Amino acid sequence: MFYRPKDGHGLPHNPFNALVTPRPIGWISTRGADGSENLAPYSFFNAVSYVPPQVMFASTYAKPDRDGTKDSVALIRETGVFCVNVVGFDMLDAMNVTSAHYPAGVDEFEKAGLPKLPCTEIACSRVDGAPIHMECRMVKIVDLPGEANQVVFGEVVGVHIRDEILTDGMIDITKYHPLSRMGYRDYTVVKEVFTLARPDD
Repeated sequence: MFYRPKDGHGLPHNPFNALVTPRPIGWISTRGADGSENLAPYSFFNAVSYVPPQVMFASTYAKPDRDGTKDSVALIRETGVFCVNVVGFDMLDAMNVTSAHYPAGVDEFEKAGLPKLPCTEIACSRVDGAPIHMECRMVKIVDLPGEANQVVFGEVVGVHIRDEILTDGMIDITKYHPLSRMGYRDYTVVKEVFTLARPDD
């Protein structure tokens, strides 16, 4: 089939949701200027540069109590910091709880029964038990065409890696099985890894 997005697709669900897969999940924790905390998963998430290390996530929904955006972006605007918590398969259910649209000020850590750890470089909490945390300072927020489409870029200023997921000095994903979004309500978990040398290695 072929379709122009502006004309519609005629399918029961939007195929664009499943065109780019798998998508890693950025479990973004934030803290507002008033000390309120938030935790939400974003599947429009990725790393974007090595030096300095930078990541991005996109928010595509506006809450009526957040003036044209979501809690995560609103709190990052206030404080300029956020933490990316990597989601291992064992945290699937807790991550799902934090995906609900709670009113502003609700602490998703508490809703999901997740203990907190303090960040080292920024004033924010991180998810205790997550295999990896990336503490970030906001670089910029970019408004995109469309209602409430925003991309947050952050520089990674601190990294926490659980010692038990390292093998011979390298991160071993088979020790935590990262979760990814496939589109719609479909997810996948990474359990197999293979190495492919580049022609100029």
